[in-house]
Amino acid sequence: MRVGAVELRLADVEAVALERAAVPALDPEARARMERARSVVEGALAEGRVVYGVTTGFGRLADVVVPPPQARALQENLLRSHAVGVGAPLERAEVRAMLLLRAHVLARGYSGVRPVVVERLLDFLRLGIHPVVPEQGSVGASGDLAPLAHLALPLLGEGEVERGGRRWSAAEALASVGLAPLVLEAKEALALINGTQAMTAVGVLALRAAERALETAELAGALSLDALRGSPDAFDPRLHALRPHPGQVASAARLWALLQGSAIRESHRHNDPRVQDAYALRCMPQVHGAARQALAYVHRVLAVEANAVTDNPLVFPEDGAVLSGGNFHGQIVAQALDLLAIAAADLASIAERRIERLLNPEASGFPAFLAPEPGLHSGLMMLQVTAAALVSEMKTLAHPASVDSIPTGAGREDHVSMGMAAALKARRAVRNLEAVLAIELLCAAQALEFLRPLRSSPMLEAAYDRVRRMVAPLRADRYLQPELDALIADVRAGAFAALVDEALGPAPAVDPFRGGTP
Repeated sequence: MRVGAVELRLADVEAVALERAAVPALDPEARARMERARSVVEGALAEGRVVYGVTTGFGRLADVVVPPPQARALQENLLRSHAVGVGAPLERAEVRAMLLLRAHVLARGYSGVRPVVVERLLDFLRLGIHPVVPEQGSVGASGDLAPLAHLALPLLGEGEVERGGRRWSAAEALASVGLAPLVLEAKEALALINGTQAMTAVGVLALRAAERALETAELAGALSLDALRGSPDAFDPRLHALRPHPGQVASAARLWALLQGSAIRESHRHNDPRVQDAYALRCMPQVHGAARQALAYVHRVLAVEANAVTDNPLVFPEDGAVLSGGNFHGQIVAQALDLLAIAAADLASIAERRIERLLNPEASGFPAFLAPEPGLHSGLMMLQVTAAALVSEMKTLAHPASVDSIPTGAGREDHVSMGMAAALKARRAVRNLEAVLAIELLCAAQALEFLRPLRSSPMLEAAYDRVRRMVAPLRADRYLQPELDALIADVRAGAFAALVDEALGPAPAVDPFRGGTP
């Protein structure tokens, strides 16, 4: 993989962000494209043309002409004035994703910056120099201005960075690795901060986690259904062929396969008075499948955005044109990430209902709260309360950020996307989902203890064994927090999603816009 040469896949972005893949180099052909675009910018300066952000101020100040000799000062002032974000810093992986996405977009050759700017961004990735980027301060149009200014300011040797687990001044960090601060030329600072790379970086990592959580939800749901002595008949492929939404069909097939070979199922197949299961069990394909289809749409949007040129103005070296537009507006990303938060909330909501059924003796037939001696022991009572708290919060996180807009820039930026807010909400929603699914896995594994020596299907027993690596069977009340934290971390790392993939193969690609014909 070379920056600017091929389309970045979301898996590539995540791999570099998590330091699981080598940092790519700048592609030679991309370098040539960048040099051609740069010559257009330099020609405009030499001719004294009025070009937004090159020989003018920014935003409402676009009507103020800045003489070419002040071009460098204009760019430096832009970064310094715009680096005013607040709040907790973005995570290391999110900053690395921002660096890669920004480098890749500039390397496309339509931004008019010199190749050295992209190479320095890649140097930061390679050397582990991570700008400290406050997570709040972007309204998601004119680009993620404040976050990207914090990302770019250390190129000048200003601002703060993280390296080796501690904060440094940017000047100190650059000196420690033998790098001199960059001197930015005309348009380069504007190109660095005009774009959607902050919301996209946070969104890509949240989506990748959500995709793993979805596979974990299939596993947790199947384990709960078998522990509750439910029926897999609702997942029969003949049913779903008559309502062939691709996400529903895919989820039904995975649930059906996960439950095959269960001795628990055979133990009650012919003597169960129940005709059908509750919706939280029976309708998993319809609910999980809706999330599967939603995530497929989000994936498509982010895959386009990761490779999109989103700064302004854009340079077209073929005919020397410099065009102002609005590719920096994050509306489509904001809407997609709002959908991600909605899908995560619904997955967590149905999982919490399965948790409640496992712990409610009237629904499960097990001792109350799966306690060895209910009354003396509270068992897993509080796990459902924790899950309920997480799900309730997710319902507020599911309120869309993308429907809001506050005009900025003295009214010039009069409609904005709030895409960064959507990204931060989506990230938190996915973290809550991972915790709810860990709670469900813990409860379902405990329920199986009351059915022994009967065993579930081979695939579900593998999930049970994975839970038991971190959480021992509950024989009496004990302090569960460290074990729960370990299980959540395992869910987050994708261990349970990997079990499903190993058993069934990767989830089939879902076209979010196409269904079958009943």
